[in-house]
Amino acid sequence: MNAPTTRKGPQALDIKSATIYTVRLVLHSANTSELLEALQQRMEGAGAFFQGEPVVIDCSAIMDPIEWEPLLQALRHYQLHPIGVTGSTEQEQAAAQHGLTAVELSLAKAAIEIPEPEQTPPSPVTPAPLILHQNLRSGQRFVAPEGDLIVIGMVGHGAEIIATGNISVYGPLRGKAIAGANGNTNAWISTTEFEPELIAIAGVYSVIEDLHTNPHHKKPVLIQLEGDSLKFEPLG
Repeated sequence: MNAPTTRKGPQALDIKSATIYTVRLVLHSANTSELLEALQQRMEGAGAFFQGEPVVIDCSAIMDPIEWEPLLQALRHYQLHPIGVTGSTEQEQAAAQHGLTAVELSLAKAAIEIPEPEQTPPSPVTPAPLILHQNLRSGQRFVAPEGDLIVIGMVGHGAEIIATGNISVYGPLRGKAIAGANGNTNAWISTTEFEPELIAIAGVYSVIEDLHTNPHHKKPVLIQLEGDSLKFEPLG
């Protein structure tokens, strides 16, 4: 049995650049009850879209003190992971006492604005869908945060695709597909080769445990939401 290689001194580690993508939580109020109520409404409408994501809290528009502990507990309840804050020096110093680090806004990839005075229903159709010409393999995740997603290629086992609108896969769908992630019940999923691990529309999930007994296995199929259940229709 060979002994493990030992690298001493500076060779024991490398320093490389990395880009961290996070969700940006934009606060428009310092009132705790308003924030928690708005967060609940947003998370109920988003389904699993933001679950597991790191979060940077943007309180740059807030001058009043914020009760950090109940807000952080609520975020963790919804499986969000607060890691940083951006705002005034006073706000950042107060947040630091609760384990949040001051960060730059350029790290944020998506925004959840809280609270929003008027809620409008999501549009079922986006005029310019996001088109992905590649295969996605295990561990890869692709998100279309503002509309439809078209994948021309394979979504492999362990890969995940998410869209606020519809999802079309022109190839094998073997991983996870989540459409209508912002609560759009009119969204649908289609694929030319049905082999997924999990599909979801507007928070309604179906875990495919035994594909070989599924009547749509490896066939073109359209999935839509009908009431509180998913409806499968063969294509072509």
